[in-house]
Amino acid sequence: MSHNGSQTAPRWQPRIVAFFCNWCTYTAADLAGVSRLKYPPNVRVIRLMCSGRVDPQFILDAFAKGADGVLIGGCHPGDCHYVEGNYKTLRRFEMLKRVLRQMGIEEQRLRLEWISASEGEKVRVVVNQMTEALRALGPLGLPGRAKEWDAELAETEGEAHELTR
Repeated sequence: MSHNGSQTAPRWQPRIVAFFCNWCTYTAADLAGVSRLKYPPNVRVIRLMCSGRVDPQFILDAFAKGADGVLIGGCHPGDCHYVEGNYKTLRRFEMLKRVLRQMGIEEQRLRLEWISASEGEKVRVVVNQMTEALRALGPLGLPGRAKEWDAELAETEGEAHELTR
C-alpha cells in the first residue's frame, strides 16, 4: 500500500532466459551473487559448457514459451575454454537477429555479452540494462501470438476448403 492508503499495481517484470558459459559468465554470475550485487530476480540462468553450445532452437523455444528476452553470455573472444566456441556463438547470434527481425521480434530482446569469470559487476549491469530495455518494450507475449496465428491459419484453411467444394 502506498502512503495514501491506495494499492499500487506491481510493476511488470520481464522474463529473461540467460544461457551462460560455465567457465566465464556463469562463474561471474556466481561471483555477483556471492558479492551480494543486486539485480532483478527475473532471470532464469541455464548453464552450458560453452556459449557455442547455444542452439538457435533453444532461443526460439525460450521466446515461444514466454520469455520476453534472451541473454547469451560467453567468454571474451580469444579466451574460450574450447578455443573458438564463442566465434560460433557470434555467427549464430547475427543470424538469429535476422530471423527474429523477420518474425517481428525486436532486436533488443536478444543480447550477447562477453563476460569473464571475474566480471561479476558486469553481470549485474547487463541484467539491469536488459530488464529496463524490456520494460520499455513491454511483454512479448509470443505464446498468445501463436494462438492468434493458429486461429488465422485455421480460418484460412477453412476458406480454402470452401473454395474447393
